[in-house]
Amino acid sequence: MKITAIKTSTMNVPNGPPVSEYYATNTYIVARIETDADLQGLGYTMLVGGFGARSVRAYLEESLIPLMIGEDPRDTGRLWQKMYENDRGIRKKGVPVYAISAIDIGLWDILAKSVEQPVWRLLGAHGDKVPVYGSGGFLPYTVDQIVTEAEGFRALGCRHYKFKLGRPNLMENVERVRDVRKALGDDVEILVDANQRWDVATNIRVANQLEDCALYWYEEPVLADNIAQCAEVARAIVTPVATGENEYTRYGFRDLIDQKAAQFLNPDIHRCGGFSEMMKIAHLAAAYDVQIAPHLVPELSIHVLASIPNAALVEFLAGSPDDLWVDPPEIVDGMMTPPERPGHGMQFSPEAIARYTA
Repeated sequence: MKITAIKTSTMNVPNGPPVSEYYATNTYIVARIETDADLQGLGYTMLVGGFGARSVRAYLEESLIPLMIGEDPRDTGRLWQKMYENDRGIRKKGVPVYAISAIDIGLWDILAKSVEQPVWRLLGAHGDKVPVYGSGGFLPYTVDQIVTEAEGFRALGCRHYKFKLGRPNLMENVERVRDVRKALGDDVEILVDANQRWDVATNIRVANQLEDCALYWYEEPVLADNIAQCAEVARAIVTPVATGENEYTRYGFRDLIDQKAAQFLNPDIHRCGGFSEMMKIAHLAAAYDVQIAPHLVPELSIHVLASIPNAALVEFLAGSPDDLWVDPPEIVDGMMTPPERPGHGMQFSPEAIARYTA
């Protein structure tokens, strides 16, 4: 089997509330891999807010696609390394890894289709259900809006809910968490996300005042580039720290683990290197009993989580568009099950392609 063409496109997908208050659209860079065996693979990467999308598409078209033509798409490991090592003049962070991720996702789609199995079974099936956490609660929300959103997820059976910290008045953040805890009771685990907004001292001050709220995790306390500072926060607070959505490849996650910067890692399959690299990250974390709870992309992340022993949660963002996919994974009794369809099982709906393609 040989790759005969890879066709790219851009889709600008509007977000519903609450995400639209921060990011009006997300941009998908799509790579459709064609072969001489009448099999096609859908690869894609998503840029939150659309930032950097044109650069990712340019790198994909100029630096990666020429490497893939004529190759056997089933050689996922070799082709990942070929993409990674081809350009030694650009460090593999950011734009290049977004592009590599898109190709790798499409290659795994073809590989799994070629043996008529879903990706998660090829990766090494470990379980068939993963708990879902509801995610939203952006800073403009009132406490009542946060509670209403959390109750909506609880109605789906979800027992974990995440909302944002970062209002200018520090004590207002503390009071908001206390109010949400009081309203939801003890049967919902609360996760909070600082989104890199504060310095070390501020995070420690806030987290220590929230010890009695029994938070499930405290996410991305400092700038993602400063792993040492994240580790400093993790050492100083009782609540487990989660981070990693803005990290790339096994090497970045190795550094997070080495410095004991987090008890939960949040790789994003669009950013960290696709299926191939996310599995390496997950297995590396398993050796240190660190749990994996991916950032966004539940429709793909579920394949990895169903294949590893250290899966924690899958994220489902409030306001996600409901017209983007054909038959996406659903939340049933608070759990998500990976699709049984061959490949990764995802296709953009015809309506979405027509409506959102730039």
